[in-house]
Amino acid sequence: MSIKIDRDRCVGCQRCTVVCPGSLIEMQAGKAVMKYPRDCWGCASCVKECPAEAIAFFLGADIGGSGSTMTVSESGDVLHWKIHCWDGTVKVIDVDRKNANQY
Repeated sequence: MSIKIDRDRCVGCQRCTVVCPGSLIEMQAGKAVMKYPRDCWGCASCVKECPAEAIAFFLGADIGGSGSTMTVSESGDVLHWKIHCWDGTVKVIDVDRKNANQY
């Protein structure tokens, strides 16, 4: 699985369920959960849509992440891609929403 959903942070907005191209996320008791974690191919659409930073994308060693995770927050048209490194540091990449799908 490429993503992890923090049910405590989930606000139940359902945006992730709408954008998941594999229909792999569903709502249970008002919170998002992965129906079929093994089928997630890591497109990160849900991560970019989550307004509560409840969904984290796992950055494995195979893509240079060494176990880090990424969440996304927004302010206006700017997405803040936050890389939570294994050593506790956080790096932020700011991306204009209009160009977010280029990465």
